[in-house]
Amino acid sequence: MGNSHAVNKTLKEINDKIRKGKAVVLNAEEMIEVVRRKGKEEAAKEVDVVTTGTFSPMCSSGLLFNIGQKTPPTMKTSNVWLNGVPCYGGLAAVDSYLGATEPTEDDPLNKVYPGQFKYGGGHVIEDLVRGKAVHLKATAYGTDCYPRRELDKDVTLADLPEATLLNPRNCYQNYNCAVNLTSRLIYTYMGPLKPGARNANYATAGQISPLFNDPFLKTIGLGTRIFLGGAVGYVLGPGTQHNPKPARNERGIPLTGAGTLMLRGDLKKMNARYVRGVSITGYGCSLAMGVGIPIPILNEEMAWYTGVSDADIDMPVKDYGYDYPNGLPRILKHVKFSELVSGEIELNGKKVETVPLTSYSRSLEIANELKKWIEEGNFQLTEPQEEIPSY
Repeated sequence: MGNSHAVNKTLKEINDKIRKGKAVVLNAEEMIEVVRRKGKEEAAKEVDVVTTGTFSPMCSSGLLFNIGQKTPPTMKTSNVWLNGVPCYGGLAAVDSYLGATEPTEDDPLNKVYPGQFKYGGGHVIEDLVRGKAVHLKATAYGTDCYPRRELDKDVTLADLPEATLLNPRNCYQNYNCAVNLTSRLIYTYMGPLKPGARNANYATAGQISPLFNDPFLKTIGLGTRIFLGGAVGYVLGPGTQHNPKPARNERGIPLTGAGTLMLRGDLKKMNARYVRGVSITGYGCSLAMGVGIPIPILNEEMAWYTGVSDADIDMPVKDYGYDYPNGLPRILKHVKFSELVSGEIELNGKKVETVPLTSYSRSLEIANELKKWIEEGNFQLTEPQEEIPSY
């Protein structure tokens, strides 16, 4: 009898409602209350799309760009730098890839504090989005068809024929809460960690984070249209280090790092508010990315998943002092994400201050911006052309 009331929508039906301005769109925070008050069946009937968002450092990001052959003679670049940051040039004549974590070769901070960098690939990407000129230097060995051997000039994003943000691993579905059990301060990609576990650093937007709202990636795959850096982007498939079969809790939420996504978008259309170069003390450079993914509410199951709250998410606490450098980090315990956002957790009988690397307010802003695009009929949802394995 329950099946007679089952809710089943198609993406086409949802897109038709979007075109007509009749789609009901909620951000992931709003959906929690609807599911709690009305249950998953009524929520599925009432809501068509749930928007998610995250704004966090995503180290595995970068820019695939082409400098064109505007200045004769033509050139096949071998070594390329943008504002002193080395790029990879082994891609054909004038294509190069700039990694977000690559530092400048002569970073002044590194000269004073070895291992620390003030400026890197992520900052170059932000500067380009802001319309700033960056210095392009390139060298080549020269051939009969590509005789030029040196190029030295300033360029802006508008000068580049193509500039594609191509990120191999973004949107980690879950990740570690990092502590340090040693007696010395250590510097990590999760930020500085005080000795004796005096702080616990974490990175995710929790209940509004994209892959917590579709834990089995039932609506996300190759070709999924998304918000990326303030513009339209796409999912290319699983990101590197994608773990398709993690241990999960009763709500299907992974208990460790699990799903990741490979993403692409046109850098020329992006907004620097959602593409920010960052420097992590004692570790290096990265890029903070804004990503928002729409979740179509096709049925009651998807309504249930998008009703996830911080109290439903279990985060693994790991030691980055003794364990992590040796590649065998134990899970010291799991804590609820709601505990992390409260400002402290308990570990080994004492209170530990928690520190977020992800901006929840900016993440919610992204979910709301994507919601606005859909409500205004400027953003249609796409059918995944290939599934991402996740169970």
